[in-house]
Amino acid sequence: MSQAEGVNVQRRRVLIASTAAIGAAGVAAVATPFVRSWTPSAKAEAAGAAVTQDISSIEEGQMIVVKYRGKPIFVVKRTEDMLTTLDDVVPLLSDPDSSESLQPEYCANPTRSLEPGVLVVEGVCTHLGCAPNYRPDVGAADLGGNDWYGGFFCPCHGSKYDLAGRVYSGVPAPLNLPIPEYSMDGTILTVGEA
Repeated sequence: MSQAEGVNVQRRRVLIASTAAIGAAGVAAVATPFVRSWTPSAKAEAAGAAVTQDISSIEEGQMIVVKYRGKPIFVVKRTEDMLTTLDDVVPLLSDPDSSESLQPEYCANPTRSLEPGVLVVEGVCTHLGCAPNYRPDVGAADLGGNDWYGGFFCPCHGSKYDLAGRVYSGVPAPLNLPIPEYSMDGTILTVGEA
């Protein structure tokens, strides 16, 4: 008697099909938690959501900090004097036209903002990611005297930015401060959507 004569082919097919089905169910049971781990948590989704801030209480010349996606967003209410110095500082800047900068198209202007009186910029130095200090004092001796028209100074390595977030030439920072997507509705600022 040969080996093939005693084999029940129907039984063999049932066993192969049931083994394959149980194996597929096991793979699905193992893969489901793995695939679900790819979806962001509610906390992560909230961190990426737009942030709103009423800026009506900010006084002229004052700066507040808003958190968006773990980064500080500097919001400065500029005075008329601050706006007039933006043209005076142009010869001292590395990228005065912001051609190399990260910014929305609607901020491609000399004030780098939707409204000239309000600057919204990421408060992260483009050199190594430190947080620059807001230094609105014109003519500060420790920042260049007559060549300082107010702005931001990074104490880590000495990078300087003007009151539009544009970087001075000759400092370690290579680029202007980035401007996030934002919108204004009266005195309500929304960072994270245009």
